[in-house]
Formats: sequence, structure tokens, C-alpha cells
Amino acid sequence: MSEENLNEELDEQLEEETVDTEAEAEVEAEAEVAEEAAEEVSGDGELEKRYMSLYAEYENFRKRTAKEKEDLYASAIASVTKDWLSVLDNIDRAIDSSRNADESSIEKVIQGIELVGKQANDVLAKLGVVEIEAARGVAFDPNLHEAVMAVDDPELNSNEIAAVFQKGYIYKDRVVRHAVVQVAN
Repeated sequence: MSEENLNEELDEQLEEETVDTEAEAEVEAEAEVAEEAAEEVSGDGELEKRYMSLYAEYENFRKRTAKEKEDLYASAIASVTKDWLSVLDNIDRAIDSSRNADESSIEKVIQGIELVGKQANDVLAKLGVVEIEAARGVAFDPNLHEAVMAVDDPELNSNEIAAVFQKGYIYKDRVVRHAVVQVAN
């Protein structure tokens, strides 16, 4: 072998050893990083403890907010029910009065029922529920009214309410029940 070939061969071996040494160093460095990460997770279990603590806090928060929501709903139902109980009591009184009514007292029974109706409207107003405007001649609005019938009426313009079959109600911007109406063609 010539000296030149020998030098080339030695250089190649040296390069291979250098590459192998660098690769081994990288592998060793990666192994050390993996070991450190494993020690952090399992060594003291600090990461696991932090995770479990955070998970427990979240579960407590979730349960607490669910309970608060349930309590708020129950409180709202109780409040609304309390407002309606006096209306129901007056309806019972009106029924009892109508059973014992004769021809001369029927007008008083009707007045009593009208007062109960006013009381019911007052309870709705107290809750923020408002009757949707739906009267003869009012413009039909499909967002507020439900048309179940159309009629030709020379006194009304097209798309005006001719008759109201059932009142509608709205709470803030939410329709509770559409007004059921007849619309003029």
C-alpha cells in the first residue's frame, strides 16, 4: 500500500470514529434529558401532584357551579310560584262563588274573575313578561305573531291583523308565546 492510500484510509477511519463519537454523544445527551424528565415526573412526583391538585380544583369548581346553578333555578321557580299562589287562591274563590251564584250575583262573579285576570297580568308584568301587541289593524309581524288564517277584509290593508285568537307574550327580547292571529289579505 502506498503511503497516500494509507493516509486516506486512516483519514476515513478517523472520520468514521469522529462521526460515531458525535452520534454516541448525541444519544447520551438525549438519554440524559429523558432521564431528567423522568426524574421530574416520577422522582418527587411533583408534576403528578400538581396535576392531581389542579384536577381536584377543577372538579370542585365544576360541582360548585352546578350546585349554584341548581340553587338559582330552584330559587327562581319558588319566587315565581309564590307570585302565582295568590292568583290561584282567587281563582278558587271565584269558582266557589260561581257555584253558589244566582241570577242576581252573576255580575259580581264576572267582576271577580276580571279582577283575577288583572291580578294575573300584574304578576306577569312584575316578572317582566309583556303582552305582545296584537289587535285589529296592527301590522302583522312574523317574529311576534303566528298567522293561522287569512281573510279578505275591505276595512284592512294587506298584512294587518283582523282578529286575535290567542294572546302572545314576550320576556325581554325572547318570545314566550307568539300571538295567534288572523291576517287580512
